[in-house]
Amino acid sequence: MTTLPKSLRAAGRAAAVTGAVGLAGIAYASVIERNWFRLRHYELPLLDPGSPRLRVLHISDTHLTPGRRMLLDWLRGLEAYEPDFVVNTGDSISHPDAVEPLISALGPLLDRPGAFVFGSNDLFSPQFKNPARYLWRSSREDYSKRKVPDLPWRELGAAMSARGWLDLNNRKGVLKADGRDVAVAGVHDSHIGLDRYDEVAGTADAEADLRLGVLHSPEPANLNRFAADGYQLLLAGHTHGGQLCLPFYGTVVTNCGIDRRRAWGLNRYAGTWLHVSGGLGTSPTAPVRFCCRPEATLLDLVAQR
Repeated sequence: MTTLPKSLRAAGRAAAVTGAVGLAGIAYASVIERNWFRLRHYELPLLDPGSPRLRVLHISDTHLTPGRRMLLDWLRGLEAYEPDFVVNTGDSISHPDAVEPLISALGPLLDRPGAFVFGSNDLFSPQFKNPARYLWRSSREDYSKRKVPDLPWRELGAAMSARGWLDLNNRKGVLKADGRDVAVAGVHDSHIGLDRYDEVAGTADAEADLRLGVLHSPEPANLNRFAADGYQLLLAGHTHGGQLCLPFYGTVVTNCGIDRRRAWGLNRYAGTWLHVSGGLGTSPTAPVRFCCRPEATLLDLVAQR
């Protein structure tokens, strides 16, 4: 019987171990972390002195497809935190049959004051692409070739609007939350060139208890204009927090103009506050997360000290 040289046997063992580790990593990213939801919690002293707390629930990027039972169950549980109002920053669906289960899961949250904008994936269904392309180009180029939406975005918007949520796609208004006036303005998704900031431009209402800007993709051009118009807090999504992050390094790509350091979480930006949600879902064509758990966020806005 022929015996393999020690070097070949060692190489074979190394290849087997590497393959096993790779398979374990894929299983973890696609089965465990993708469904390991968390709720971030921030306290932000933003309101006038003496004001009571105002609790905001920020959800984003659910990318709902049939069969995401764990995600739907987790969404249903968010009502227990009793937010004063809810903001959804888009990419809510990724399948034609996702509207009804999403609205059902949001449930009582839709009876609370709320507002929403769309993301590109509310209009256009996902298409397979090499995930490595994100390292050198934005997916915005892919959408430039798609002209006709193939997802039920109108039905999605109508369902949320019917429950009282404000449609902020290139619109502004006043949201009443806990008896207080929240001046809100938003833009459609810049990732597909539908943002029209000029339609909401102008100094935010200084008499409002809170001035809030809402957008899907945190593109600096729009962030800067919201900040210049006096909005105190900006809410965005889109980045998925990087989705596939590296230990001790963090976010690799943001798929938009925002820098890696602000790809998720609460940060200062151009003299105002910016919160970018890491999102709750993934594209169906890349159903994995690594070092970047899916999330929603509670922002407790309190009186300035």
